[in-house]
Amino acid sequence: MSWLSRLVGCQVRLSAAQLQRRATLSEPLAIDERALNQQRWVVLDLETSGLDLRRDQLLSIGAVVIEQGAIDLAQQFECTLHRADHRVSASVLIHGIAPSEIANGVEPAEALLAFMEFLRDSPVLAFHAGFDRHMLARALKETLGLRLQHGFYDVAHWAPALCPQANIANGGLDDWTEYFALQVHQRHHASADALVTAELALILFSKARQQQLDNLPALEQRLVRLRRQHAHAL
Repeated sequence: MSWLSRLVGCQVRLSAAQLQRRATLSEPLAIDERALNQQRWVVLDLETSGLDLRRDQLLSIGAVVIEQGAIDLAQQFECTLHRADHRVSASVLIHGIAPSEIANGVEPAEALLAFMEFLRDSPVLAFHAGFDRHMLARALKETLGLRLQHGFYDVAHWAPALCPQANIANGGLDDWTEYFALQVHQRHHASADALVTAELALILFSKARQQQLDNLPALEQRLVRLRRQHAHAL
């Protein structure tokens, strides 16, 4: 599938250089049966102005790479986006991004192009991935006229499926970091949350391997079966 198929019908203002960068972005890899620790994963966390999927804005992107079964600290991404129309709200108490940081942030098209170049063809891991995927997809559409097609996989779903003994059915990231005694230096900061999510993901890769679920199709099939069992139990 060519990059042209990813463009969406909206008006965006990009420079010739930005259009060229958009044209050379990688297509996502297809799902295959490689072991989880043999893939390059991008672990993503976003900070936003709120939780409204239609109105709130993407403010900050943090990401780290898992490659060859380890976190590669040489491959990290951190960027705060410039938002000229940003208004301070109660959400600043959660994400902690000062108005001055947003005022001095990176122009959104540049930030998003840089992230997609960092992402390359890799699948994405996130905690509560549905929210991150929606907010990133909306920002890409509105800013770059680009349709997000990379696969997003939810650590919040993997964890209870692989560790039912934890009895954390609908837990948050704090619940799982406490359960596995992970060190969290700063919560609700995109880069810090991405790093601790990556640490959790590596634990889950090990759990999956122990349960003969050491590839993405097998793990996703386990999740489908669990959802069906849950639906039948209701």
